[in-house]
Amino acid sequence: MSIKPLSYGPLRLPTRWLLSPLAGFTNLPFRRIVRALGGLGLATTDLVNARALIEGSAKTLELTATCPDDSPLAVQIFGADPRIMSEAARMLADRGVASIDINMGCPVNKVTKTGSGASLMCRRDETVDLVEQVVRAVPIPVTVKMRLGWDDQNITAPAFARAFEQVGVAAIAIHGRTRAQGFSGVVNRDGIRQVVEAVESIPVIGNGDVRTVADAERMLRETGCDGVSIGRGALANPWIFRQLEQWERTGQYEPAGDFDDRLRLLKQQFRYVMELRGGDRAVPFFRKMAHWYLKSMRVPPILRNKCQQVHTCDEFFAVIDEIAERGPAVGTRHDLPDMHIHVPAGPNANW
Repeated sequence: MSIKPLSYGPLRLPTRWLLSPLAGFTNLPFRRIVRALGGLGLATTDLVNARALIEGSAKTLELTATCPDDSPLAVQIFGADPRIMSEAARMLADRGVASIDINMGCPVNKVTKTGSGASLMCRRDETVDLVEQVVRAVPIPVTVKMRLGWDDQNITAPAFARAFEQVGVAAIAIHGRTRAQGFSGVVNRDGIRQVVEAVESIPVIGNGDVRTVADAERMLRETGCDGVSIGRGALANPWIFRQLEQWERTGQYEPAGDFDDRLRLLKQQFRYVMELRGGDRAVPFFRKMAHWYLKSMRVPPILRNKCQQVHTCDEFFAVIDEIAERGPAVGTRHDLPDMHIHVPAGPNANW
């Protein structure tokens, strides 16, 4: 297979397989895990409130935490005020991040009701002006992550992509659903193709429902996109980027890790969380991630629940030792069933 280089302006990425921003998960500890496994071209942070970043919110600053081996890194910012967004972008550029990503896809009500996230897709002139001001504010590539539109009657992504290219955006990432869909139904790959066809030369990154190498191949083939961004699929299988790089290079790929491989990753990621947050503050922070690790390892529910109840690092490692001794409830230590990450359900306003 011919490997097509992927660049965001002057920023050349090592592969075209990207880690999507994923609220609550794409923090520094998880990014370090995925990078160490190989194959990742670019990682993007959890969405960051531009105003909170400028105000120095400790929680927001933690979202942007990085380290020397966390590169190349994009920080995704959200907001509706061009001045605030531009100032936040300048702060991040001064800190050495490789790229700024503007969030225009978040469907969550608490974000859209402020005029941010997917609601930006409802205001063409204001939104294009905001994006242009951010592009002009920084010397590094600016990208935009968006959905196909607000709903099926307002598919605005192709027109926005064309306008963004004209004001200097370096790349577009497109999730193939509308805001009204949330995560329901299936991704509309034809809608992503329309975005690909709307631009002249900047790369378009396809996103949505990519959980396997076969899903990524289908995304590339049916949309013509230049790269693929993966979020929940990487939670279920952190090896997916390495698998994709191997597949693109050789046509074959190694299987994902087994029970003991995942156990080692879990422990290492928890240690990274301890470095980031210190001591027992790591425990509540890691509960949500531990849940998905243990689900993928097919750990019995009683032990998964026990892990969720711990309060100290010593208690955490004691339960992990018990889990290691017990092994999976389904499958074997070397042959685990596939696991998919559930997505939010119900009306967007309830998320």
